[in-house]
Amino acid sequence: MQLDELDRKILDLLQQDARNTLQDIARQVGLSAPGLQKRLTKLENSGLILGHHTLLNREILGYDLMCFVQVHLSHHELSRVHQFREAVQHMSQVLECYHLTGDTDYLLKVVARNRKDLEHFLVEVLTPAPGVDRIRTSLVLNEVKATTALPLDPEKP
Repeated sequence: MQLDELDRKILDLLQQDARNTLQDIARQVGLSAPGLQKRLTKLENSGLILGHHTLLNREILGYDLMCFVQVHLSHHELSRVHQFREAVQHMSQVLECYHLTGDTDYLLKVVARNRKDLEHFLVEVLTPAPGVDRIRTSLVLNEVKATTALPLDPEKP
């Protein structure tokens, strides 16, 4: 999909704060509210806008630990892969899951309230999941950069 400069401005404003009113965004980009709504509908219908979400502070909610877990499957049979993926969908502590190339089959971004909570997740939830052979966990010491905003300027790398 080709985005023009106006589309990029609109999407940038939405990525900065999805609570911006249509009137505020329309004013900032120089459109009428109906004109903005028409563009937003086009962007949503194209599948470019996937949804509107609220980001929560995990630490305030008591999730003091965040870690990345590398998962190696014992067998790569299609049925086992599907079973593992289905199991991950029901693991609420898994925020993200990626299927990778290389030595690691899956990379999970996981939150836990404390060490005991993490131990329970690893031993009682993840290890018994279908196809899991071994896992390797890395604790996050400090979040240096965390964003959901995609770069929209075609000129910048």
